[in-house]
Amino acid sequence: MPALNVDFSEEELAELRALAQDTGEPMKAIVRKATADTISRHRALREAAEVFQRTFHDPALADAISAAGIDDGPARRSAGQAA
Repeated sequence: MPALNVDFSEEELAELRALAQDTGEPMKAIVRKATADTISRHRALREAAEVFQRTFHDPALADAISAAGIDDGPARRSAGQAA
């Protein structure tokens, strides 16, 4: 199985050891789980960004929003009006 050597500061390693002791999980399992979670989150954000780009660069959507009179910009306030 391929391996990756990762350097930790003394403080990080102490925290990792404490976490392993508190949870009863091996340190390798904690690091592996954190890595898998980070990869999964990154993949989900990348996919969401792609959907966002496709959706909001659709000229038909822009036309529909304009035709509906939707203005999602900042609320306009009159001068002297209390916030």
